Amino acid sequence: MLNIILYQPEIPPNTGNIIRLCANTGAKLHLIHPLGFDLSDKQMRRAGLDYHEYASIEEYSNWEEFQQRQPQMRLIALSTKGTKTYTDFNFSQGDGLLFGPETRGLPQSIREQSELEVLRLPMLKSSRSLNLSNSVAVVLFEAWRQLDFYNSALSSELYR
Repeated sequence: MLNIILYQPEIPPNTGNIIRLCANTGAKLHLIHPLGFDLSDKQMRRAGLDYHEYASIEEYSNWEEFQQRQPQMRLIALSTKGTKTYTDFNFSQGDGLLFGPETRGLPQSIREQSELEVLRLPMLKSSRSLNLSNSVAVVLFEAWRQLDFYNSALSSELYR
């Protein structure tokens, strides 16, 4: 299983889309507070359609609590500040893909933690950022592809 970690997400429909994505890929979603919305937000629930009940979601009051409760998870951060692209990285089962808030990105204090790999998605030089839910989808599907779409209907292990 892969893990998606949203650090202080701000826009409800993005999180709703990511909940739907997690439900359809088997990824676990970790939400690190404070959130910029209430989880019962109408826009978030609409974006997630009826997939909320199929997604595995865990919440944390802050970054420190997340680190205490998930000490063994290998973390891979995505940031415009990364120097290596996500396609040049070898993902593993259980990895945590860490994304920052839409308007600020991951704080420098988190990006600079020694055990953290910081990757980026390529963009045109004049671009500032990509949509959070789109970024999560791109990276999650690359990691899942590298794992042979583990547990999916396309996984070669189902055809052996």
